[in-house]
Amino acid sequence: MTVQEQYELLEKTVRGYNPAADFDHIRSAFEYADRCHAGQKRKSGEPYIIHPLAVAQIVAEELKLDSESIEAALLHDVIEDTPATHEDVARLFSPTIADLVEGVSKLTRIQYATKEDEQMENLRKMLIAMSKDIRVILIKVSDRLHNMRTMEYQSPEKQKQKSLETMEIYAPISHRLGMQRIKWELEDLSLKYLDPVGYDEIITRLDAKKEEYDAFLLRTQTQMDDRLNELGIRHMVYGRIKHPYSIYRKMFSQQKSLDEIFDLFAFRVLVDTVGDCYNVLGVIHDIYKPIPGRFKDYIGTEKPNGYQSLHTTVMGPDGLPFEVQIRTYKMHEIAEYGVAAHWKYKQHGQGAGTEGKYEWVRRLLENQEGADAEEYIHSLKVDMFADQVFVFTPNGDVQNLPAGATPIDFAYAIHSAVGNSMVGAKVNNRIVTFDHVLKNGDIVEIMTSKAAKGPSRDWMKIAKSSEARSKIRQWFKKEKREENIAGGRSSFEQELKHAGLSMRDVTDPENLPLLLKKVTYGSLEEMYAAIGYGGFTAQKAVSRMKGELLRLNRQHQAEELTLKPEEAPIPVPPRPVSKSEQGIIVEGLDNCLVKFSRCCTPVPGDEIVGFITRGYGVSVHRADCPNAAPERRAAQEGRWLKVTWGSDTNESYPTTIDVVCKDRMNLILDISTALSSTNTFVSGLNSRSTEDGFAVIRLEIRVRDGAQMKAIMNKLNQISGVLQVTRPAG
Repeated sequence: MTVQEQYELLEKTVRGYNPAADFDHIRSAFEYADRCHAGQKRKSGEPYIIHPLAVAQIVAEELKLDSESIEAALLHDVIEDTPATHEDVARLFSPTIADLVEGVSKLTRIQYATKEDEQMENLRKMLIAMSKDIRVILIKVSDRLHNMRTMEYQSPEKQKQKSLETMEIYAPISHRLGMQRIKWELEDLSLKYLDPVGYDEIITRLDAKKEEYDAFLLRTQTQMDDRLNELGIRHMVYGRIKHPYSIYRKMFSQQKSLDEIFDLFAFRVLVDTVGDCYNVLGVIHDIYKPIPGRFKDYIGTEKPNGYQSLHTTVMGPDGLPFEVQIRTYKMHEIAEYGVAAHWKYKQHGQGAGTEGKYEWVRRLLENQEGADAEEYIHSLKVDMFADQVFVFTPNGDVQNLPAGATPIDFAYAIHSAVGNSMVGAKVNNRIVTFDHVLKNGDIVEIMTSKAAKGPSRDWMKIAKSSEARSKIRQWFKKEKREENIAGGRSSFEQELKHAGLSMRDVTDPENLPLLLKKVTYGSLEEMYAAIGYGGFTAQKAVSRMKGELLRLNRQHQAEELTLKPEEAPIPVPPRPVSKSEQGIIVEGLDNCLVKFSRCCTPVPGDEIVGFITRGYGVSVHRADCPNAAPERRAAQEGRWLKVTWGSDTNESYPTTIDVVCKDRMNLILDISTALSSTNTFVSGLNSRSTEDGFAVIRLEIRVRDGAQMKAIMNKLNQISGVLQVTRPAG
């Protein structure tokens, strides 16, 4: 099929379900994408435009979405793979379409420390976009489906990598969105590359017994049809063999061969009303013998993705068990197409957009605050993709939790305050332990006390949902900061020693900024606190820093070797230099790159020293900074030099003040008023309360010189309750 023929098929498909679509805009999107991708080829050798066309065809044929979605599908790779920008797409089409395309694009222009970091950020970006407009994920899943359909052209390594990602992320997302047909196809295509031998064995066996299986399906379907027709129930019945991955999973979990698996078949009965669903259930149980414990009512208690149906497993006359699913036509549409079935059309085919606000997506994002990449991916798999259990409050309200959830998960699902003050739990009116595993239908009551000491660190290991773990982490983060910093520092130093690394190398002013970038924390104190409350681990911190430290040490050694003692130049007396850089005169050097250290933020009037960095010029420290302590200067004698303030200083310099005070109402307001009265520019304010009633406030400000700094500090000292005003260093 030519490119033009494929486009015409797309137009024909859209006209079939949405004749009011904006076909001029759709054609413009196709032509623009064709121009942008001109000259690009897919691995199959086809022109690249074939892929966006195929994705748009899936969006139209499988999901029946609106004009904007079709246009965004056609354009979905132009920002990622061509010079086109978000602004270009917004100008030529619309800001909404540009946002959809941006949401589907990967973060290809950013370098990440690990593959997990990259995957986490791409997922987080996609979920944020998805929480604003659900169409982002519908297009993304369609994109992945076409890539899996054409995976044979990729290398074996890429096939396995993409198939694993599809199985772990995209198939479960499709399940969570209720798109069962797409989920099944993604699972089967992934299995084909993850275990080709197992996949081929199932397909071969199914093909060999096709006639026998088809005869059974027809015979059973006819029995159901005849009985329901006799009773005058309007219906549709059809049967199918379970898809290959479903069979494979059963073989794997139950350690059985294909011949030992009996419930290979599933029948579906579609009716008009909910009442008919329950009538049909009675008829099915009258014709066939129901298997105890295998009945599920997802109409009375629907799944989180909106899925509703009655499921029952029965024994047929041939001695073969099979599943029967009973639902209305409307429930079936939601079961097959999920969230896409909710998508309504306004006039001219534009999406209503109200389905974009998905509470569970927002919660997924919130629950990952403070989690590192591995924890994020793991939590996503548990919270988003695990099977659910439905439990009840004593008032009869339903809570859905991940399979394996405990009373701790239940308590935090109700509210953080309930979890933090929890002292016990009852399940079905019996007291249970905190690690008791909840089952479908359990009635759970949480016992709380105002005298509760708060969560235990052991709860982090017991909790199954990342929502509970996140809230426990937040409690420790807020309530035990000083304890967290002390514990985190101890763990980090211990792990550093174990790895044979020196703390002095970590705190070296030249090394520290690069190392903090590796662990993505603003300061060592922040990292210690995260290690202390469980948001990060000392092992990961040292592991990420180790490679960078070894690289820096090799670089330092190479630089030292380049200058042999006998080749050392004859010292030349420094010549007087009056020209300054950023108000700093460096003795003996002219036109030297100067930067102000962030550890002590010097301002004019402070006594200062300079440190020669490698590649960053001279770093200026306050003389009282611990990083410029006399013993350090003695150990690195050749790299410290004299610097002074010139007469042409800048208009202002960034610096930091710490204020320790008794916590009270309106404290921040009084501090803001004091800063305002001294005409101080404030670039940042961060405050935290301690459990013993104090508050520590860090102010990031800009000042002209030490005199202004002194005036500000005096003003702050006059505020009621202020105990100490200091300038942090080191």
